[in-house]
Amino acid sequence: MTLSEGLLPEFDQEMANTRKALERVPDGKLGWKPHEKSGTMGWLATHIAMIPHWTEVIVRQTQFDMAPPGSPPYVPPSAGSVKEILGLFDKHVPAARATIAGASDEELLKSWSLLSGGKPILTLPRIAALRGVIMNHLIHHRGQLTVYLRLNNVPVPALYGPSADEKTM
Repeated sequence: MTLSEGLLPEFDQEMANTRKALERVPDGKLGWKPHEKSGTMGWLATHIAMIPHWTEVIVRQTQFDMAPPGSPPYVPPSAGSVKEILGLFDKHVPAARATIAGASDEELLKSWSLLSGGKPILTLPRIAALRGVIMNHLIHHRGQLTVYLRLNNVPVPALYGPSADEKTM
């Protein structure tokens, strides 16, 4: 089994679970946040929707600089509706899956670096970056989103088993 063949079933399950959570975001609550230091629900949902895009960056580039010296910093897109958020997610997931499926073990074992201002933040084998920067990062923020949903009395979807809102037998 190749590295990509081992990663794809988990990728598929996590993307399906993530879409279920993003579908629950209420349009009227995109500006809501639980604390002044927290991002808004719209920012968080858009961030989650964009995480799959980084799969292509990790596999096809050797590095990414968030604030390259002499150039403007990376500015993530913003979405003004749940429809736009889901559109971003639905655009990037198939491309990310195809990128993983098409990557050889040799490519996935090569290093990738995240930089800021030309200085490395992290350097990992691409497969580790896919697990950490894509999968774990997405799962972490999806967990935050489910808390945002709960605090707004929005039913939380069942992700790894029943939720308090979706009890199944």
